[in-house]
Amino acid sequence: MFQSLSDRLSGIFDGITGRGALSKDDVNKALREVRRALIEADVSLEVVRGFVEQVRDRAIGAEVTKSITPGQQVVKIVNDELVAVLGTDSVPLDFKSTPPVAIMMVGLQGAGKTTATGKIAKRLKEKQNKKVLLASLDTRRPAAMEQLKILGDQIGVDTLEIIAGQSPLEIAKRAQKTAKLGGYDVLFLDTAGRTHIDEELMAETAEIKAATNPHEILLVADALTGQDAVNLARSFDERVAITGIMLTRIDGDGRGGAALSMRAVTGKPIKFLGTGEKLEDLEDFHPSRVADRILGMGDIVSLVEKAAETVNAEDAAKMAQKMKKGVFDLDDLKNQLLQMKKMGGMGSLMGMMPGMGKMKKQLAGANVDEKVFDRQVAIIQSMTKKERATPNLLNASRRKRVAAGSGTSVQEINKLIKMHRQMADMMKKMSKGKGGIAGALGGMFGGGGSMPNIDPSQMDPQMLAEMEKQMGGQMPDLGGLTAPSTTKALPTNVNDLLKGSAPRFPGLPGLGPKLGGKK
Repeated sequence: MFQSLSDRLSGIFDGITGRGALSKDDVNKALREVRRALIEADVSLEVVRGFVEQVRDRAIGAEVTKSITPGQQVVKIVNDELVAVLGTDSVPLDFKSTPPVAIMMVGLQGAGKTTATGKIAKRLKEKQNKKVLLASLDTRRPAAMEQLKILGDQIGVDTLEIIAGQSPLEIAKRAQKTAKLGGYDVLFLDTAGRTHIDEELMAETAEIKAATNPHEILLVADALTGQDAVNLARSFDERVAITGIMLTRIDGDGRGGAALSMRAVTGKPIKFLGTGEKLEDLEDFHPSRVADRILGMGDIVSLVEKAAETVNAEDAAKMAQKMKKGVFDLDDLKNQLLQMKKMGGMGSLMGMMPGMGKMKKQLAGANVDEKVFDRQVAIIQSMTKKERATPNLLNASRRKRVAAGSGTSVQEINKLIKMHRQMADMMKKMSKGKGGIAGALGGMFGGGGSMPNIDPSQMDPQMLAEMEKQMGGQMPDLGGLTAPSTTKALPTNVNDLLKGSAPRFPGLPGLGPKLGGKK
């Protein structure tokens, strides 16, 4: 979602990070471009004004002129202010209340409230072992209640019995009573929406809130909403006092302004991001990580977390044993390809790797088909057990047979064998940590099989250099999926350049008091 904004800002900062000194005019010119980039990304004008004013106050002051790397210091300041806009700290759901904790989902029709309810309920059941009850209060949209029941069945969560003819308020009261008697930990109230904000919607939502007194009220908003996101957030906050925001369709081609605007104008935290259509496509919102992604610095912590979630501990241990013996066959390659696909494919991984934003853009421009992973897996599965264990057996006639069996060509077989040889050489040099992608990431942090206990702000390029060193200075040719990076990446250690908290923005509820009386 932030790709367009990220590309614009990266281009602006590429022009100043290599300079030894910056003048006031240099800073003003860069900030004009930043202002234009934010407006084009659908960020609210009042947020843009506050953001640029705050950055200018710091960038033209002694904070930059006394820095030995003024260009990088400006990037650091912009990073700080982006984090301030997005909320500084991650804010999870609050369950400090007498069960059942009621969570009311509000928003416009089509924003994805029902699916969002299912996603959060699935996470609470599986990761926090909560007993959850789902209740649909949407009596207007056809089959809305049936949709929630189907989602509940899919994730193994109870749903409130559907009784025709009841009003939303009656359903809400019945849901509360059922949740109490059933010993549920969490009750989700999925309210009805409208195609636009109107008095009837707001009155119904306020009435349900008054009757049920929910502990959390989540505004579910489409990330593609654009400038109208500000009006949407303000309207719901004024009438029902929302406690948090969930943005859906983050995987779309929106310009990111909704995320920057909604938090700033309401002061309420963004708690979740919906990253896809599947029920597992849900992320916690971490302001500092999102700011790093916007500035092209990657999100290595989320990448490690994703690897930890997708890598089976037993499989990783087996891979580590094989690597110690210098063994890496085609079955291992197949597992690595499937693992990479689980983690979102090449584009998703590159978006989280520091300095890889430009390469991701090059891949997008080259129209690379990531279904190549599926074809490569099909090729391996078309081989015999002996051929997968000993790739040297694959002579010309065998390759023709495999090509025919997998519906591919001999040229694709040859590319796969070449990729396997390169990865086998690389894996032999990775003798520490977990196998595969997780091993590579673990090596960056000194090895280990779990999420590293480090401060993301302490990361520097030496970690990436160490990873490259472990790999022998080479990266495998993933069947035409990689491309050389020709531009200098933004530094990943900008958070080390300045310690201390950044001043807040003037005049916005989510960003503290006005600074120095400025307007």
